[in-house]
Amino acid sequence: MTRTSTMTVRFAEPFTLTGLEREQPAGTYTVETDEELVPSLSFTAYRRTATWLRLPGQREGAGPAAGHSEVVAIDPVELDAALARDARYPKQQKPASF
Repeated sequence: MTRTSTMTVRFAEPFTLTGLEREQPAGTYTVETDEELVPSLSFTAYRRTATWLRLPGQREGAGPAAGHSEVVAIDPVELDAALARDARYPKQQKPASF
């Protein structure tokens, strides 16, 4: 038996991870984690089998895949480290509107 959980992460600054072809812009991203049931235990437990980052569709070009999202396998430990680095960046101050 397998299950998939979904969470949303937000990057304030551009970032990159192993497996991504290029730096990704700041923004909100969906992370999906696949887990499988560990058999033969006296309690219910799951083990992570894959973690995926959903990238927004690229609007460049006119091919059939233009605008569709892409899903890339990532290392969840590397994602956590990238989010921690991003949290250390000072947030840009926007000028007050009058």
